[in-house]
Amino acid sequence: MVGSKIAGTESRGTFLAAGDDLDRADGVLLGCPLDDTGSFRPGSRFAPASLRTVSVALEEYSLSSKRDLRELFFFDAGDLTLAPGNTEASLGAITHAVSSLLARGKKPFLMGGEHLVTYGAVRGCLQAFPELTVLYLDAHADMRPSYMGALFSHASVAYYLRRLKGVELFQFGIRSADREEARGLADGNVFCFSLKEPLAALLPLLQDRMIYLSLDIDVVDPAFAPGVTAPEPGGITSGELLEIFPLLEGLKNNIIAFDLVEICPPYDPSQITALLGAKIIREALLTFL
Repeated sequence: MVGSKIAGTESRGTFLAAGDDLDRADGVLLGCPLDDTGSFRPGSRFAPASLRTVSVALEEYSLSSKRDLRELFFFDAGDLTLAPGNTEASLGAITHAVSSLLARGKKPFLMGGEHLVTYGAVRGCLQAFPELTVLYLDAHADMRPSYMGALFSHASVAYYLRRLKGVELFQFGIRSADREEARGLADGNVFCFSLKEPLAALLPLLQDRMIYLSLDIDVVDPAFAPGVTAPEPGGITSGELLEIFPLLEGLKNNIIAFDLVEICPPYDPSQITALLGAKIIREALLTFL
């Protein structure tokens, strides 16, 4: 990474209020348009661009946090250049980008792409932090050892995260799993159908841990976020999701990286989901920087 460009990206991004000085930035937005293994709706590769486009509809100031993006030092590095279909190489590029950012003292904020982005990013974090707690918000269990012939896919992210040395995984909001996945959920730190209450109860345990926060937008009910790759009825409201950011404010120094994944712009013609996603990114920046 040199000057105002990060290796592996084509050009700088344009998210709301992003600065133009990478060296000065405390946080870095990075698009990860990985879209190789979606089994229902393809198109998550277009999410980073969609999030940037709609971000200008938001205020830089947040009423809930009483902070302003213009007071932060963050940089939008644009999108990683990923080869479609070469999942292994793409995961390697994400791992390298995240580890490089952390080595420079920058906090990564990733915009997916499918949820497999998280696996690559957590591997990158483990190069800097050998023990890591992953908070995983998702409607789906993602606990399949393989899916439709693919060893690594959006449906197996949690399965493989559990098997990374040094990782402790906590899953929230799960409301969909097959029978075999459901058996595996009983062996882990899994909170089905709810988010804020179990997360609040967990806070004392997290005070001395390094944390990666992964947010799959489909944890929200499709009534509020219809433009996702795998919609699952019965989720939380968008307002309930946004309430986690004040809850996590005291852990801003513990949270070393964040991602937002699985927005699918081709199924979001009114941009409702992208707008929620852009607000999530805004609140994440304001809370964790």
